[in-house]
Amino acid sequence: MGQKINPLGFRLGTTQGHHSLWFSQPKNYSEGLQEDQKIRDCIKNYVQKNMRTSSGVEGIARIEIQKRIDLIQVIIFMGFPKFLIESRPRGIEELQMTLQKEFNCVNRKLNIAVTRIEKPYGNPNILAEFIAGQLKNRVSFRKAMKKAIELTEQADTKGIQIQIAGRIDGKEIARVEWIREGRVPLQTIRAKIDYCSYTVRTIYGVLGIKIWIFLDEE
Repeated sequence: MGQKINPLGFRLGTTQGHHSLWFSQPKNYSEGLQEDQKIRDCIKNYVQKNMRTSSGVEGIARIEIQKRIDLIQVIIFMGFPKFLIESRPRGIEELQMTLQKEFNCVNRKLNIAVTRIEKPYGNPNILAEFIAGQLKNRVSFRKAMKKAIELTEQADTKGIQIQIAGRIDGKEIARVEWIREGRVPLQTIRAKIDYCSYTVRTIYGVLGIKIWIFLDEE
């Protein structure tokens, strides 16, 4: 059987960087890890609640966390930050307050920065959210996948593969459907590949979406 590995972890140190940068003693490591996860979940929930977009795409590509002794620096990479800023002009300050309450950082300052990514639909997370929104509105999965591929073509990527698994279109038997456009060399380590897996809760059950985007070779 072909053994599958997460393309991001497989390329760490060559084309892929870490999303969390901090150092801790082995006994405090797990606490730091859980704190990171909580910060990410908290930000995602806040954005979900306060963003009113037409397509239902939150547009968070990734959240990077850098920690020092006296500072936690959180950088949110978003596709459409203007929606967040328009719907809540003081949204980032509010988010900072909620996070500080949540983690009661007395001796640590929390700093949040929002960065816009150039080509939002060249990012798998934003694409997955787009497909999820389509599937929730009962658009046929093939149509949703084709539309997503059209969107990535505008973001000049070299290849994309999309896989949807689960009870597709509400069928009794779960199956896996996939589609590939261009080339996606998963075995080549120097190929810069972006990947994400995303779960969608539809009325029939849970679907899993996986997206591999081949950006360029180094």
